[in-house]
Amino acid sequence: MAADLTFPPMKNDLLLRAARGEETERAPVWVMRQAGRYLPEFHKVRAHHSFFEICRTPELAMELTLQPIRRYSGLIDAAIIFSDILVVPQALGMEVEMNPGPHFPDPLNTPEDLSKLRADVDVNKELGYVFDAITITRKALDGEVPLIGFCGAPWTLFSYMVEGGSSKTFTKCKSWLFRYPEESKALLLRIADVCVDFLVGQVKAGAQLLQIFDSWAGELAPHHFQEFSLPSLQRISLGVRRKLAAEKIPLVPMTVFPKGANSELASLAHEGGYDVIGLDWCIEPSEARRLVGDKVAVQGNLDPNVLYGGRESIEREVKRMCASFKGGKGTKAWIANLGHGITPGVDPDDLKWFFECVHKYSSNA
Repeated sequence: MAADLTFPPMKNDLLLRAARGEETERAPVWVMRQAGRYLPEFHKVRAHHSFFEICRTPELAMELTLQPIRRYSGLIDAAIIFSDILVVPQALGMEVEMNPGPHFPDPLNTPEDLSKLRADVDVNKELGYVFDAITITRKALDGEVPLIGFCGAPWTLFSYMVEGGSSKTFTKCKSWLFRYPEESKALLLRIADVCVDFLVGQVKAGAQLLQIFDSWAGELAPHHFQEFSLPSLQRISLGVRRKLAAEKIPLVPMTVFPKGANSELASLAHEGGYDVIGLDWCIEPSEARRLVGDKVAVQGNLDPNVLYGGRESIEREVKRMCASFKGGKGTKAWIANLGHGITPGVDPDDLKWFFECVHKYSSNA
């Protein structure tokens, strides 16, 4: 099993120390979607391969994961495996296309459609390609930076599975919550159980930190987040820890990113079971720290569109962000990132400047 493989020793464990709540000499930095469409080297690979072909081909997924590490060597503190949150619905038996955004030709329209999903998901069979990609990428990194594994949060995956793709109104998936609350809860927990097995498999394969992306968390009213999303997020954090402990595999830090749900940061910090809370750009870092206290580390939270504002703006906003994180109440354990994924039109050199500014202004020296 991949869990028994020997990996190269770490040369930079800054991210792992911060995620465990330790004070670090500066904030570690990486960005969501860093292996992606803003890089010309990404487009050279993508020109010859479909999106999910890359996800399912470990050598290609490794190459795209390593591209930003090569380009920003010495400036970036983590790699995140190239994959997609929608591989979990695929593992459940749903067809997903990218043309160019996600599209489900046969979404879940009523609870009767749940019979179309696989009753039992063998993640090694259905998602083993992700595990293989993680193992070879972890070796290829040669300890330069840690490797992050991830999955989508159940509510976000539920939304795609019911809506059939992205949505501006979320009418279908929210109608499920109102019309079929018990069936919705059961499906959310069913998705969570697949996520647990998927995340445990990633750790066995070599992932050193896990992130759960709840991209549509902010679409739920606070009481609906508490009723529908939070229990499934708790099920993941507890389930991963229990399974790793049962197999005597060392625990890894876990991050949850509840985009748009800043009203729920306190409950996630105190009840969620996560080590790190990811922040979007719609909350002041010092205020987020006040809400979550000293129990967890925090990550974020520059508005991705600042990267289009020129170097003077990038430096000004990074300086401000770092001051707010450092000046907030509690531990200095924090991770610099964007408040959402980097967008395709960003100049790679402007992202480099972002990294350089984080190094400059997050230092505790």
